[in-house]
Amino acid sequence: MNLKLSHCFIAVDDHDKALAFYRDVLGLDVRNDVGFEGMRWVTLSPPSQPDVEIVLEPPGADPNASPADKQVMAELLAKGMLRAVIFATDDCDATFEHVRASGADVVQEPIDQPYGVRDCAFRDPAGNLLRFNQPRSQ
Repeated sequence: MNLKLSHCFIAVDDHDKALAFYRDVLGLDVRNDVGFEGMRWVTLSPPSQPDVEIVLEPPGADPNASPADKQVMAELLAKGMLRAVIFATDDCDATFEHVRASGADVVQEPIDQPYGVRDCAFRDPAGNLLRFNQPRSQ
């Protein structure tokens, strides 16, 4: 069996702000921008991994979610309680300076972690936690 990651999903409350961050700041390529039944999905890929797609979707986009579930998802997103993505980078410090210069919310400045990476963290415009890590040289 040969499995590969195809898609991952990040809940966002404002696609235009999210698109400006993921496309313009992080440099991801837009693959698709679709509206359907009052909702919108934007799909992006890192240029170095065009076969991996990150889908920006509304919170509670599941058609089986009840109105109460959708409300809870929106509240969790607003609190920054939904997890997002860990990006690998070849230069954590340069990535940190680039993302910080965009005005993104800094959660953690670059630090050497005991589990073998140097990483930093930010919140995207919707409040999702994003980490950027670089394997440390041994």
